[in-house]
Amino acid sequence: MKIAVVGCGAVGSYYGAMLCREGQEVHFLLRSDYDTVRRNGVSVRSPAGDFTVRPYAAKAPEEIGVSDLVLIGLKTTANDQFPKLLPPLVGPQTAVITLQNGLGNEEQLAKLFPAEQILGGLCFVCLNRNGPGVIQHLAHGLVMLGEFKRQAGMRTHELVTLFQRAGVPCKVTDNLARAHWEKLVWNIPFNGLGVAGAAGYEALVNQPPTTNRQLSGCLTTDKLLNDPRWEKLVRELMREVISIARALGLEIPDELAEEQIARTRTMGAYKASTLLDFECGRPIELESLFLSPLREASRVGVAAPRLTALCEILMCLEHLDQR
Repeated sequence: MKIAVVGCGAVGSYYGAMLCREGQEVHFLLRSDYDTVRRNGVSVRSPAGDFTVRPYAAKAPEEIGVSDLVLIGLKTTANDQFPKLLPPLVGPQTAVITLQNGLGNEEQLAKLFPAEQILGGLCFVCLNRNGPGVIQHLAHGLVMLGEFKRQAGMRTHELVTLFQRAGVPCKVTDNLARAHWEKLVWNIPFNGLGVAGAAGYEALVNQPPTTNRQLSGCLTTDKLLNDPRWEKLVRELMREVISIARALGLEIPDELAEEQIARTRTMGAYKASTLLDFECGRPIELESLFLSPLREASRVGVAAPRLTALCEILMCLEHLDQR
């Protein structure tokens, strides 16, 4: 297959490299990493084995042209670039998979392309981009693949097989919306509290956020789970997210929270993507990961005091970071 990867950070580069290693024709749409990737390829360092691949490198989507599959690994803060970056890559038969976090990404794609061409891929993986063209794979890697607003068809199962042949654990979901909320059960507490740690525990549980708060430090996943106060907040946020999902008609079991906490303990001192963005001064994915789920809670009448406080803290910290 001819595969275009748009958004070649940790997620896009890792899955693109896995498909390239398997023998697919993979094109990376690049900006700052273009010269390095063109010269040295993409290197993946992993407990499963290190490897380097040499995908095609392009600076503009027109250089790639219409592809069989488009993988979107952009941060959701860059979704306004969809109309510029994607149309040259998408023909009538192209499958478009967003590997992005949070809510609303498939809906934005559906404004540009027929809904039946759009799929969502939920990535349960620990990755870091250590430098241009260098990806550190720490653990996990499962992709849950589903179709936008419909059950998975034959094409989805074929794409799952494609990922599996490339060494990527991949499963089909017939309910993409539910899969999004299952991932939010992890993303909201660990991405959000990791950054909110900069404002301190008291800021989240007792005090209204202010723009002149003395900042302390951000928190990796191990620190969130090794401190009983933060671990309690992790569980409370998880329960709120599950309650919102259920009010939306999406049956998510209570046990999912404990399963995700147990899995997270194996990650060690992992920095979630929102924490990395915050520390590097990049915009954090406020809208898709936090504000949109909070609006859904309000729409279905679910009280979410912890999520509300978390959103207020994150908006405050984002404002401070951009001053």
